[in-house]
Order: sequence, then structure tokens, then C-alpha cells
Amino acid sequence: MSIEMLTFLFFFSLIFFLLLGLPLAFVLGGVSIIFLYVTWGPEAFYMMAAQSWGTMNKFTLVAVPLFIFMAMILEGSGTANDLYEMMYQWFGPLRGGLAIGTIIICAIFSAMCGISGAAVVSMGAIALPSMLQRRYNKLMAVGCINSGGGWGILIPPSVPMILYCLISGESVGKMFAGGVIPGLMLMILVSAYIAIRCFLQPKMGPALPKEERGDWARKFWALKAVILPLVIVLLVLGSIVLGVTTPTEAAAMGVLGSLISALVYRQLSWQLIVKSCVRTFKLTGMIMWILFGAYCFSAAYHGMGASRLIEHMMAYIPGGPWGTIIFIQITLFLLAMVLDPAGIMMICLPIFLPLIKSHGFDPIWFGVLFIINMEIGYMTPPFGFNLFYMKGIVPPSITMSDIYRSVIPFAIVESVGLALVMIFPAIATWLPNWLF
Repeated sequence: MSIEMLTFLFFFSLIFFLLLGLPLAFVLGGVSIIFLYVTWGPEAFYMMAAQSWGTMNKFTLVAVPLFIFMAMILEGSGTANDLYEMMYQWFGPLRGGLAIGTIIICAIFSAMCGISGAAVVSMGAIALPSMLQRRYNKLMAVGCINSGGGWGILIPPSVPMILYCLISGESVGKMFAGGVIPGLMLMILVSAYIAIRCFLQPKMGPALPKEERGDWARKFWALKAVILPLVIVLLVLGSIVLGVTTPTEAAAMGVLGSLISALVYRQLSWQLIVKSCVRTFKLTGMIMWILFGAYCFSAAYHGMGASRLIEHMMAYIPGGPWGTIIFIQITLFLLAMVLDPAGIMMICLPIFLPLIKSHGFDPIWFGVLFIINMEIGYMTPPFGFNLFYMKGIVPPSITMSDIYRSVIPFAIVESVGLALVMIFPAIATWLPNWLF
């Protein structure tokens, strides 16, 4: 059988079983093992075992459950309540101020934990009722939480960034540094959109009445809410940047910071720890099985010679190397509408990374573009994770259709941010090159 026919059947089988709704890990692993057996014979089984064993021996993987556990503790620690009170005091008097404050809190939460759901759940429970009570447009209120909640995978620390580095072989520290400026840029762009929209249409986000605004003493007292979050950020990111710890050791320091935060807010209990551990085990188990399947997929993809065929086919895309980059971004955007980000990462990186390197592009820069696309995927209909997190929190008056419509302008704004990082690669590469 020719390599063209084998590659076609390989990808067709993969898509077919995914559309049937089978678990991603078993589709990736099962299809890969079958095609490797057809190509290589019984030796393929030894290859799969060696790939899985090699995956488990990577010390960086220890950071994944630690960052997830840190996020679970922070979600139940009560930190978000004080942060929102602080933003309420400082930004409430502005049109759209509560939405802008919510966006900033999402960015702070993103810098404390490595997953997307924590900020969405926390702000959906705290900020959304407050904004709706003060007559904010429901699409604006829901959209800003959906948008800001996705930054948990872009602003470091980030679990998907760790997975990207495991597959690509890049430095986790450099990847973390690469996400800082793009994450802050997206926060500024989204905040600017909210401010301009609410200035032109005051009903979208009215300012707080004068009787609800605090005095200067109350505002400055509320600033104490940022102390613990800043300590956690410095423990995690500061220790990596200064070379004091590896990313894995920094994750352990972040867990310590989250436990101290829960203790300060008097939320630390065995019930919180047990609940956080169970959720961490579930998420980590899911990620590990997907990772096993992804390494099997990568072995099959390269073992059959499909990588050379795809690289040859991509040479026909008009526009040269930049045409390839744009094609990849469009592909990722379309995939994000039907697949979860972890699945896209595991399927696409073995295909796209060799192309990127062959064209001489910086893998860190491409990794930031990839993560931004995944972050937009978290909020893009019909299967964005954040959409379903929000549906579990919003009042009955807000329908799934409202949630879908709320993310459209925010997805457009973030796509502008993605384009800026593409046009000006230094946005993603300057800080890693300066620090490392």
C-alpha cells in the first residue's frame, strides 16, 4: 500500500472515530497501534511501551498535578471575593468598570494557576450577579468572564504550555516568559473594547451610583486583597525567572502559597483538600491518558513516513512560509470549534512543529500563537469549555444562545491580538530572549 493511501486511511480513521464520540486518548492510541502494526509488524507494540515509559520518566510532568491542585485550592480559598471587592471600589465609578475589573481579576487568577476553569467559575459566581444587579447588559457581563477566564492557559503558569514543551522539547521557562506580554496585551485590548463600547453605549455597563461608591480610605484598605495573589505570583514566576527553582519546583511553591491563602481566609479544611485532590486526580488522569495516546500518534505519524508526505503537500500552499503559518492558524481556529484544546494539541503538534522548524520560525513564538488559538477555542461555540462552565453558573434568564452571542465580539478582539503577535513576533519572543 502506498504512503499516500496509508496516510489518508490513518487520518480518516482518526476523524471517523472521534466523530463517533469515542474517548480521544483511546482513539489516538488505538488507531496508531493498528496502523503501526500494519506498517512495522509486532515490533510496534514494543515501540508503544517504550514511548509510554519515556513519557512517564519526564520530571516536568510532576508540575501538571501540582498546578491543577493549586488552582483547585485557590478556587475554594475565598481569594476571589476580596479581589472583586477591591476592583468594585476602584473601577465601579467608571462606565464598564465592573467588567474591566473582572477582566483584571481573571488575569490575576491566570497568573496564580495553570488552568482555565478556575477564573470562570469564581467570577461567574461572584462578579456576574453583581453586574446583572447593577443593570449591566447580560451579553457584556457573560462575555467578559468567558474571555478573561481563558487566559489561565496563556498567562503563566500554564498546564497546556507544559504539555507543549513536552512534545516540542522547548524550555518551559522560556515558554512561560513568552506568554506574559501577549497575555497582558490581550487584557489591555479587551479592557479597551469594554471601555469604548460602554462609553458609546452607557446601557451596556453603567457606572455605579454615587451612593454606592467608597471613599479613598475604603479604596486603599481594599488594596490589601492583592497582597496574597502577588506573593503567589512571585513564588511561582519569580522563582523561575530568578533561576531559584525549576518550573516543577515552582509549582510546589505555588501549592504552598495557595494553602497559605486558604488558611488566611479561614477556608482551609480537610473537606477542601480532599475535594481538590479528587478533582486533581481526575484531571491529571485524563491528561496522562491523552498524552500516552499522543505519543503513540506521533510515533505512528513519523514511523509510517506521513510527516514527509504532509510536508511535501504543504509546499503547495501559496504564500510561502507565511502562507503556511496563516493556513495553520485557520486550521486551528476551525478545529477549536469542534474539538477540545488538549485534543487539538496532541493531534496537531506532531504535524505542524516539523513544518515550523523547517521554515526557520521560532518554536516559542509558534507555541504562543498555538496557545492563543487554544485560548480562543475555550470560548468559541459550539464546544468551548468555558461556555459550558458558564451555563452551569448563569441564572435561568440567560440561555445558551445568549452565551454563544456574548463571546463573538470578544473572540474578534482576541483574534486581533493573535494577528498582532503574528505580525510582530517580538511581542512573544523579546522577554524569553532577554531573561534566558
